[in-house]
Amino acid sequence: MRAPTRNRLGHETSPYLLQHAANPVDWFPWGPEALDLARREGRPIFLSIGYSACHWCHVMERESFEDARIASFLNEHFVCIKVDREERPDLDEIYMKAVQYMTGSGGWPMSVFLTPELKPFYGGTYFPPYGAYGRPGFADLLRSLQHAWAVNREKVAEQAERLTEQIARESRMDTSGQVDREVLDRSLHTLQQNFDPAWGGFGPAPKFPHASDLRILLRHHLRLGRPEILHMATYTLDRMANGGIYDQLGGGFHRYSTDEMWLIPHFEKMLYDNALLVPAYLEAYLVTGNEEYARVARESCDWALREMSTPEGGFASTQDADSEGEEGRFFVWTPDELRDALGALHGAWAQEWFGVTETGNFEHGASALWREHAPGEVAEKLGVPLQRLEAAMAEAREKLLAARERRVRPGTDDKVLAAWNGLMISALGLAYQVLGEERYLESARKAARYVVHEMRQEDGRLFATARAGRAHINACLDDYAFMIQGLVDLYESDFDFEWLDQARRLNDVLESRFVDEERGGYFTTGDDHEPLIARLRNPQDGALPSGNAVQALNLLRLSELFGREDLARAAERTLLALGALVNRFPAAFGQLLIAVDYLTAGPREVVISGKDAHPEVQKMLRVVRTTFRPQRVVARAKEGAPVGEMPILRDRPAGVEGARAYVCRNHVCRAPVETAEGLGGEIRG
Repeated sequence: MRAPTRNRLGHETSPYLLQHAANPVDWFPWGPEALDLARREGRPIFLSIGYSACHWCHVMERESFEDARIASFLNEHFVCIKVDREERPDLDEIYMKAVQYMTGSGGWPMSVFLTPELKPFYGGTYFPPYGAYGRPGFADLLRSLQHAWAVNREKVAEQAERLTEQIARESRMDTSGQVDREVLDRSLHTLQQNFDPAWGGFGPAPKFPHASDLRILLRHHLRLGRPEILHMATYTLDRMANGGIYDQLGGGFHRYSTDEMWLIPHFEKMLYDNALLVPAYLEAYLVTGNEEYARVARESCDWALREMSTPEGGFASTQDADSEGEEGRFFVWTPDELRDALGALHGAWAQEWFGVTETGNFEHGASALWREHAPGEVAEKLGVPLQRLEAAMAEAREKLLAARERRVRPGTDDKVLAAWNGLMISALGLAYQVLGEERYLESARKAARYVVHEMRQEDGRLFATARAGRAHINACLDDYAFMIQGLVDLYESDFDFEWLDQARRLNDVLESRFVDEERGGYFTTGDDHEPLIARLRNPQDGALPSGNAVQALNLLRLSELFGREDLARAAERTLLALGALVNRFPAAFGQLLIAVDYLTAGPREVVISGKDAHPEVQKMLRVVRTTFRPQRVVARAKEGAPVGEMPILRDRPAGVEGARAYVCRNHVCRAPVETAEGLGGEIRG
């Protein structure tokens, strides 16, 4: 993806930065060269933050950053820095808060103007290049800001100072308190209030697939047993899987829906969305036995293996929304295109099956594929036997996918991010456990090996990103927390102690460098990170689950597996550090409430003892993995297991029959069982 180099981005690893390497704007990457220049010459900084799959980032590049007049003005009066938000979530977090304080909203492309001391004084998102209809354009804004800097620099600096203090103050807030006993019930009540009974999901459009909300709903149902709770989760999962937000041909989810019906997505595909949704569908499958949920989880994993695997073994970050200069062009269809690919009869059937109309539901008369109506309803409307229609549409799906592969594909951002790979390792590990597909386990292993060995610094710290043989940038909290989670899930998939050992090593780094000693919880950045205008904690969920929340559950699981009370106390400190916020705004803490639910339910320690080849051992594993009891850890006692490092394995013989299971809960152990049926009773009891 290297472009002809005109500015300083040509040697970067980020495909997003490389996309801008031939702009006439004299872009710098974030780093000492740019920051020193701004201070030395007293020039303000124009900081542009985006990512490679961002449609409006591409638009602003074409309109403004490739415009010679705008570029010339920027180069003369500003130091221009381009940042990939996926590589630098720390910078994105800080300056997104600034934009939100200034404008009330945020998004990408993010356009922020800083003093040479990195303090923000103006910001926004997308700006058109030139003014029209009484609205100023980007060129007008630049002239205005340059004038203010030249004439009223002291006033600008005062405004920047106030905004910086506002951002820093947030990180110093006392959010501590005991988590209320009723917080899980309040979480459920809030989800019920926000639930859309017509189309599923929570709140109005645009709708995002909040996987943590769906997973906590499944736990609410397990806790309370009320069918209406399960309905909220499954109805949302059904509507998403049948909507245009789901790729009906290739599998995998697009980023979000622009409407309340899950019909028209923002067409970019993010690795993390799919890594988060796969466990939600797997858990729904365990609860309901509905094979459709297993199908969606399987197809989403297959998409990741097919289209996002890198030669090194990791997973790429994103797929673009645009191809041939148009958003969604790769994914949408017209009736003529269906008939060309399938013939007149099956093309007409596919129109009804996938909701493709003559006028289109998207742009230029094209339609996003979706499944508004049940198969039986479509069969009845067409006057076709259901079995015949389903067989024909299964064949049509393969033909349409093959036809789509001949189109110009959207670009793929093939950088490997430690955090997002951690999430995908978790998803694939859980998919292997539930679905039994060996290829998912092997792909998870490859990704784990790549991150822990090739994205590791000499002192054991992680790098955040890697591409083209180069790993760099200090990892942030999410990189550590998500990778630890992935490694623990991988251990529970193949019981290779290496994964737990690596998780423990990463946890040691996290606990030594990221802890907020004064208020509890964890900072986004480590104590060895470059100085920024604020060192933030980000406790609530966003597009990604909170790193603080993921780490709290990591600590609880590691505490059980390693028999370490200090890790349980660290988890408790994290929960206490955020208790007041969680009590007030439970809807913002779905992932943390999963940890609260884990504690409330009283986690089970399950140890299965015996040789891998023993049939009853395999049956026991299947029972554990196909029973929805997520508040548990699972370990294997077998020859070569590290009993000295895992007290949970001590005194766990296999018994005379060669297979035995031990279940403990709240420091009380039940009598060991010799059969899978007996283990099922202990787990469900």
